[in-house]
Amino acid sequence: MQVLTEINIFPIKSLGGIRAQCATLTDRGLKYDRRWMLVDQEGKFLTQRTRPIMSQLLVDVQGDNLYVRNRQVKDDDLLIPVQSDRWHPRSVTVWKDECQALAYPKVINDWFSKRIGVTCELVYMPDDSDRPVDANLSIAKEQVSFADSFPMMIIGESSLADLNARLDEPVSMDRFRPNLVYSGGQAFAEDSWKRIRVGSIEFAVIKPCPRCVMTTVDPLTSEVGHEPLKTLTTYRKQKNGVMFGQNLLHAVDGEIKVGDVITVIESSNASEVEAK
Repeated sequence: MQVLTEINIFPIKSLGGIRAQCATLTDRGLKYDRRWMLVDQEGKFLTQRTRPIMSQLLVDVQGDNLYVRNRQVKDDDLLIPVQSDRWHPRSVTVWKDECQALAYPKVINDWFSKRIGVTCELVYMPDDSDRPVDANLSIAKEQVSFADSFPMMIIGESSLADLNARLDEPVSMDRFRPNLVYSGGQAFAEDSWKRIRVGSIEFAVIKPCPRCVMTTVDPLTSEVGHEPLKTLTTYRKQKNGVMFGQNLLHAVDGEIKVGDVITVIESSNASEVEAK
């Protein structure tokens, strides 16, 4: 039996996230997930790929605020209002997608600029911002937040265990930043899934998630190495990249919680439609 064991929410793209016991699904994924992002002066998104130090900024939600703290410096923290009357419109770019956002005032941007070492702005994605999932892969013209491509991603604990058995030093699941983690089943069981149900919510499993150099950043120290990407390349490489985890789309909003049973409705090997 497969069971949901982790729910991870990353309010600000590429910063540290929240381990939650339950979460609300919205039309763009988990509530709060990657609705905020740091951009450079040209409006291009910033991530740990080029700024590994971003891993040291941890984010939580406290009431009507985001609470950001610096893992490396005691008492170095910042409260950011979830809603602001001081926003100003800003066009931003995530990969090849350009969309509209709302930028925070200078005092907040200066705090982030100093800590990650580049002039930047914090921006928020409002509900009316248009960023559709790739039309070739969407099912019902779904929208995505500032996540790379899809609203959500899932990885099995057995898949990570398989990888760690091949490494000299094991890595944590944090390297891969999945929204959902599950226990049970064989390594990479998620690769064969087409449709699943988590609790009462149905998801379509769309495509494998290609991995990049960001997996080589140690989230505890910001140090950059070669693993686990080097080892993944030896046995998880496909024509479109090195794959680890599966991207998801969901049909309806609702609630999920740690402990929810994951039911495989359809797989690439055989249909496993449950009895009605």
